[in-house]
Amino acid sequence: MYTHIMIAVDGSSESLQAVREALKLIARGLRTEIALVNVQEPASLLELATRDADAIAAAAVQAGENLMSEAAALLDAEGVGYSMEVVLGEPGSMLLEMAEDLNADMVIMGARGMGALKSAIVGSVSKTVITHCRRPVLVVRSPEEEDLAEAEAAEDAA
Repeated sequence: MYTHIMIAVDGSSESLQAVREALKLIARGLRTEIALVNVQEPASLLELATRDADAIAAAAVQAGENLMSEAAALLDAEGVGYSMEVVLGEPGSMLLEMAEDLNADMVIMGARGMGALKSAIVGSVSKTVITHCRRPVLVVRSPEEEDLAEAEAAEDAA
């Protein structure tokens, strides 16, 4: 079934909710390996021209590990093993690449719930992954977002 699950973690409450959802599956008896993945934006040309590239990369990895620390703590508290990966690049495409590289059976990620207008303007990492990933994708909304989405749907229907 799902023996390798990749969870996209960016330090947000939504990504922590994705970890909690994976813990629910494990509590129900799912035996799986968890890979926490964080994507850091690459350095700008100005940063690369004025700073040491190795120092920038090391700082990005440290930032990614810091953003995943709370998710790791949730897994540690339940005694669940995991690996952590920090990669540099555009989040949507890197998550797709990591799902392949890690041979994930499923991807779990949080949804920011920006709404249709902002999503069309800004773009949505979860939309990119849902649209292009060849593996099952579970998008987890925080409980507050679910309530807001239901309220918006009711307004649209009226």
